[in-house]
Amino acid sequence: MGFLAIGVLAACGDRDIGLRDLRSFDRSPEEFGVVPNRPLELPETTTLPPPTPGAANRTDLNPKADAVAALGGNPGATVARGTAIPAQDAGLVSNASRFGRDAGIRAQLAQEDLAFRQRKSLFTFSLVPRDEYDAAYRAQTLDAYRWLQVYRRAGARTPTAPPEG
Repeated sequence: MGFLAIGVLAACGDRDIGLRDLRSFDRSPEEFGVVPNRPLELPETTTLPPPTPGAANRTDLNPKADAVAALGGNPGATVARGTAIPAQDAGLVSNASRFGRDAGIRAQLAQEDLAFRQRKSLFTFSLVPRDEYDAAYRAQTLDAYRWLQVYRRAGARTPTAPPEG
C-alpha cells in the first residue's frame, strides 16, 4: 500500500503538462525536422568566441524567416519580436483595439492556460502515450457546422462550407 502512495505522489511531482504527444513511432523521417542548410564556411579563427547570451546564432541568423521561406512564404514579411507593427497591419490592429486593449493579456493568458493544463494533466497517466490535447480543450471548441446553421437560420450571409463529415 505504501509503495502505491509513493508512486502516485512521485507521478504528480514533475509531470508533463504539454497534453500533446507529437512523437512519431513509424520510423519515417520527421518532415518538419528537415531544413535546408547553408553551405559550410571555414571560420577566420579556430578559437571559440566568448558566449553572447541573447545574441543571434552565428550559423542560423534568421531562423524564422528561413522557416517561412522553406514553407513557401515571404521571409520579408516576418516581424521581429518587439518591433513596430508593419504598415499593412496597422488598420487591422487599430480596428481590433478600438475598445481598448490590455498590454499584459499575453502573460495573463499564458498563466491561465498553464493552470488549466496543470489541472487537466492530473490524472492522464497512461502506459501507452497518447495525445490529450483534444480531450482537454473539447469544452472550449466551437462546432462550426452548428453555428453555420444558426447564422443561416437567422438570415445572415454565410460562406459556403464543405459537407460535414
